[in-house]
Amino acid sequence: MKPVSAENCQAISFHLNGRSLSVAVDAEARLVEVLRDHIEETGTKVGCSIGRCGACTVLIDGLASNACLAFAWQVAGREVITIEGVAMLSAATEVQAGLLEESAFQCGYCAPGFVMALTGFLSRNPQADDDEVIAALEGNICRCTGYASIVRGALNAAARVRGASAP
Repeated sequence: MKPVSAENCQAISFHLNGRSLSVAVDAEARLVEVLRDHIEETGTKVGCSIGRCGACTVLIDGLASNACLAFAWQVAGREVITIEGVAMLSAATEVQAGLLEESAFQCGYCAPGFVMALTGFLSRNPQADDDEVIAALEGNICRCTGYASIVRGALNAAARVRGASAP
């Protein structure tokens, strides 16, 4: 845990993965730093730190967001879901199964970001068509796979979510 100077300390209270918590952090701390360094939930990865790779994707009030671009104070009073808590969302099981079935990832570093982006999107839009699913992943980068397996996995996941949400 990083030390916080008293003059720059700010208490932030928010909901993380279904539980309420409060943490004292530097007033300028980014959410990704709070999650990894203060709360020790390291499933949210740091890639580019400028919002271009999606490795740090979390859900803030259900919307996929780059934790590297959000300041901790911006989540005060809000619900944050990370890869550690994604199972609380019904679409997550189908997303993870769809990606796994297609062996979507190689090294896996980008996997949490893709899972979070896809789960957030399909939770809000379970009937999304293939083009919408692919567009929902545009903010996530993988440096290993060439994307074909990720796209197959995402489309598989979307079909699973559509099937699970059918009457």
